[in-house]
Amino acid sequence: GEDVKPFTPGKAKEIVMSLQQPAVFCNMVGDWPALQWNAKYLSAVLDGKTIQFRLGLKTVDLVPQFETRCSYVEATLEEFLAWSCGQPPCLSGPFRCYEYSKYWAYADYKYIARIFEDKPEIFQDIRWSDFGFPGRSGKESTLWIGSEGANTPCHLDSYGCNLVLQVQGRKRWHLFPPGDTSFLYPTRIPYEESSIFSKVSVANPDLKRFPEFRNTTAHVVTLNPGQVLLVPRHWWHYVESIDPITVSINSWIELDADHEARVEEAITRMLVCAIKSAENPSDGDLWLNPTEAEATSHEINLQYLNKAVSAYLECQKASVSEQVCPSSTGAEQRTSASCKRKKREVGCEPEGCRLLTHEFGFPPSTAERLQKIPFGPHLIQVLPQSQETSSMGAVAVESDGRNLHENEGGHFGKSHCTTKQLVMSNDCEMPPHQMDSEGSPNASQTALSTNDFLDCLVNPHVISLVARLLLEKRRV
Repeated sequence: GEDVKPFTPGKAKEIVMSLQQPAVFCNMVGDWPALQWNAKYLSAVLDGKTIQFRLGLKTVDLVPQFETRCSYVEATLEEFLAWSCGQPPCLSGPFRCYEYSKYWAYADYKYIARIFEDKPEIFQDIRWSDFGFPGRSGKESTLWIGSEGANTPCHLDSYGCNLVLQVQGRKRWHLFPPGDTSFLYPTRIPYEESSIFSKVSVANPDLKRFPEFRNTTAHVVTLNPGQVLLVPRHWWHYVESIDPITVSINSWIELDADHEARVEEAITRMLVCAIKSAENPSDGDLWLNPTEAEATSHEINLQYLNKAVSAYLECQKASVSEQVCPSSTGAEQRTSASCKRKKREVGCEPEGCRLLTHEFGFPPSTAERLQKIPFGPHLIQVLPQSQETSSMGAVAVESDGRNLHENEGGHFGKSHCTTKQLVMSNDCEMPPHQMDSEGSPNASQTALSTNDFLDCLVNPHVISLVARLLLEKRRV
């Protein structure tokens, strides 16, 4: 009986596709070989292969440490492990300029299919089929390796929902519901296709500048090794490593709603690229995130918009004729983690409409949905923080399923820049940190900037309205 999982693949998928609140799965991955993927093991597997690390300051600023404000080095995991042990700075090597007590390092967003392309057998160590997604393995997943303090700025993912397996160390997730979007001061600078960032530094919010952040409802959970976190669609999240070494694996699950999201993202890309490209390049505003290949031309962006609109309308036709979008093993095998940041490469094929959601038809009420969810020791609901602990505590989910409060203190509750803009730090030069939350150096607090204009123009609510108007125009 020890090998029996608490949920069948079908039941797990039903939970993933219907639950609109974050939750932690326990006791679902005990037999996954990927649980052996600690940093030391991965270092041996990679055998001297270098990967890129993002470095940031451990000091918690009032401004988020966006990727454009970090430095980057190419290093082996062996070099990273030596540095993260707190050894004195080496006279040579990629981390020589970064004192461990002052900096964190993060090998984030590494596509497993790429870094292990010469070892495809390792993909099978990850078995998302246990959650009802047959054919999905490490090939459709990404890897995250960080030191203590490594963090991802608060953002929401434009596409899909997210399953995250914690392998080594612990990470603290600060999650906010979609309804909190206006309280989180959304911005598209730095720009990446698949993420909407918050201007607020969640770990140290500037409440004078962002007073509405007080109205957010933080859901905070400490994810332990062997647990899997479900991040529902459009939930904001700020993630921080709280142990010396952390390793996580995730996969984004495509949803029918992604078709409309692609239209919205295409509109946003067209506007941001057009307006920011018109600025004087000498202004030094690093507005593209380091994983974006380039600022694409207006012609390319217009083609992308038309493809996204066509894919959306074709999926709508399919849903009308079939009532639900077809879902098959073959289609799910084609679903790729690349849907997150590299959507322009993947395209907007109609076959992407394949996983059942409530996008079409009348969804049940939240109360009805929650009544059907089997919460218990194997599925822990991530609850909102109480008023008393909202600015101090965090809820940790232990492997036995118990909830306990931690008084940690100081804690509340993806990306494309050109090669020239990417700051590699072999020369030990850090990018300018004296930037405001819009990413513009020494921006005036009174004069309106291009970024101020963009924050209004490409606000999620505005873009949603424009997308619907465009889709109606195509239907006529």
